[in-house]
Amino acid sequence: MSFKILVMGLPGAGKTTLAKALAPRLGAVHLNADEIRKHINKDLGFAPTDRIEQARRIGWLCDQIAKAGCPVIADFICPTSEARDAFLEGGEAFIIWVDRIQSGRFDDTNRLFAAPQHFDLRILAEGSPEYWCEQVIARLGTLPHYRRRRASASD
Repeated sequence: MSFKILVMGLPGAGKTTLAKALAPRLGAVHLNADEIRKHINKDLGFAPTDRIEQARRIGWLCDQIAKAGCPVIADFICPTSEARDAFLEGGEAFIIWVDRIQSGRFDDTNRLFAAPQHFDLRILAEGSPEYWCEQVIARLGTLPHYRRRRASASD
């Protein structure tokens, strides 16, 4: 069984940097919301309803990749609980909140962003991307479905 990871937080917090460092270490596909919006979801704007739809679509893509047996990491703002719920419609995810900055470069996003109530790991300002990759991998190692995947990969 594979899994999906959501790396979320304000713009400029370091989501993409972390996801790019983590993906090769996990053998994961990396989906970046900016790239998906640019190439696939051109029809969506930045209104709250469009952000929810963006999250739903990215969540669905992640679910399809995970069903095919590959771990997947999605990095995007995912600013509201409704957007996070939409991302999770197809199944649970390991949620990483990159909480390294107080505000991002977009005032409208800053106003919209609601700190998540539920997450698996909170990334703070201290520590390099490599350090946080190790923290993610250690935390994933406590999850039964991740341990099963790692064990079967080494057989």
